[in-house]
Amino acid sequence: MNFPKKMIALLALLPGLAFANEGGFPLDKAPERASLSSLQNGAKLFVNYCLNCHSASAMRYNRLKDLGLTEDQIKANLLFSGEKVGDMMTTALKPADAKAWFGAVPPDLSVIARAKASGAGTGGDYLYTYLRSFYKDDTRPTGWNNMVLPNVAMPHAMWQLQGVRTVKMVEEKDPHDHTKTVHKFGGYETVAPGVMSATEFDTATADLVGYLEWMAEPAQGTRKRLGVWVLLFLSLFSVLCWRLSASYWKEVK
Repeated sequence: MNFPKKMIALLALLPGLAFANEGGFPLDKAPERASLSSLQNGAKLFVNYCLNCHSASAMRYNRLKDLGLTEDQIKANLLFSGEKVGDMMTTALKPADAKAWFGAVPPDLSVIARAKASGAGTGGDYLYTYLRSFYKDDTRPTGWNNMVLPNVAMPHAMWQLQGVRTVKMVEEKDPHDHTKTVHKFGGYETVAPGVMSATEFDTATADLVGYLEWMAEPAQGTRKRLGVWVLLFLSLFSVLCWRLSASYWKEVK
């Protein structure tokens, strides 16, 4: 949790709330991130790289105490612009300014992990693949593009961590017409390395996505733990009812 705050616009302007589907770019499985240390790191990344332009208006800073952070830690590591611990996670970017500068208002990220779930994968899978699929494209206004969401309006906010990459396209025979060729994704090529290795960046992205999933449903862990005890109780109750029923009908016979 020692990343400096970056004034890099994270403008996830997702046209039409597009989802990855069976015919789109394949989604990678997002690693599970349930430990408090991972979620704390994800919260730090979220504040440093997302909250400059996006709000999370359904979340208060003090809810981060559920991740094991104290009020003093929240103040020291996650509050930078005079916010109070009880405030909502909002951005100083005015919607009118965002509309004028970028053509659209950056969406609220409170429940983005749930909103992005589709038949092709969970919302976490979508976000994990999306955040790791940026590449340099000088034809785009921001200079960046994305394999999951082509022609995305958002720049690569974490490029200093991951580095600068381009895509390699390969020619293949069109499976429907062998007289023609099609261009397919052939991998990424590193132009300039980032401050993190590929493995480190994947881990950091997984932490960020884990936090986004937690933020979309903070009570999810408690619900799952209670669910286990409820199922155990119902199982025990079913056995008791079964034996009681058998004993009752035995006397009737």
